[in-house]
Amino acid sequence: MIIGLTGTKGSGKSTVAEILKEKGYFYVSLSSILKTELEKRGIKNYTVKDLQDIGNEIRKNYGRGELIKRALIAAKGNNNIVIDGVRNLGEVQEIKKSGGILIAVDAPIKTRFERFVKRENNIKTLEEFKLLDQSDRRGKEEYGQQVDKCIENADYLIINNSDLEKLKEKIEEILKKESSKASVNMGEGITNYKRPSWDEYFMEVCKAIAKRATCDRGRSGCVIAKDNRILVTGYVGSPKGFPHCDDVGHLLKKVVHEDGKVSTHCVRTVHAEQNAICQAAKLGVSLDGATLYCKMTPCRTCAMLIINCGIKRVVCEKKYHLAKESEEMFERAGIELVYFDDEIESYENQ
Repeated sequence: MIIGLTGTKGSGKSTVAEILKEKGYFYVSLSSILKTELEKRGIKNYTVKDLQDIGNEIRKNYGRGELIKRALIAAKGNNNIVIDGVRNLGEVQEIKKSGGILIAVDAPIKTRFERFVKRENNIKTLEEFKLLDQSDRRGKEEYGQQVDKCIENADYLIINNSDLEKLKEKIEEILKKESSKASVNMGEGITNYKRPSWDEYFMEVCKAIAKRATCDRGRSGCVIAKDNRILVTGYVGSPKGFPHCDDVGHLLKKVVHEDGKVSTHCVRTVHAEQNAICQAAKLGVSLDGATLYCKMTPCRTCAMLIINCGIKRVVCEKKYHLAKESEEMFERAGIELVYFDDEIESYENQ
């Protein structure tokens, strides 16, 4: 199996690579290939920008998939290979053309910053890190850094915001899924294949829709379905014609709760659930008796809208860290609330 790794700075890609190496995967780093190229040219005291520039040059002169080709040559003779440092869409395409998969790794930005400064002393502040992060993720150069596009085209996305054991579990789950696919492809029947339930099906659609979201504090999507048919969808984003968080940054407001606790929220965007409900209103689609699928427990405002729409069931991938009030409201309204995972999605440290 060929596995490519992409992701944001400080997200923990190297840790994922180490876990795969422990499982017997041959490791190739695209950064090492770039460093070798610089050293051949007599450049030894190189910077991150030097690595980016030489990478751009190689892609431009030899093709956007050239670094992957070199990595595969370096790993020749090995059946299981992990290639770290995929940063351009052409590299993604080359991996998939070679029969491989792409795993993307991400984490909340403050978590990534704290990890990053432990190993890089040239970045001192969160604002400096954000600038570096943006240039890495949303480069406009065809041959340059396109991490966001790589993440969008990944086969799997790991949110590395927990401990090492949780990360290992996520990787193990991916490997099992790929092993099951391989068994089917080898003609061993379809006994290992498990057809997704309707809830699993709509949640996967929800995750795909979330890729259109424009606020990186929580790229959320929403699907509202009835009788196993999608009625409307929505994703988190600014009102029509207004600037997006991804373009101009967050508009953060602090909220003081009754117990004195202060939480911070981005108020620039309309939540995914709200946008889906607005679509229904605009199109004249009744949501009475429908099921809503979303990333995490809806906030209090979304919960009130859901109740008044006549939605009877809410399915969440995870639990929001301030879920209690919404949970109590749904219980009082007789709305069934289902969680796929007991993992808590928290924005307190973002």
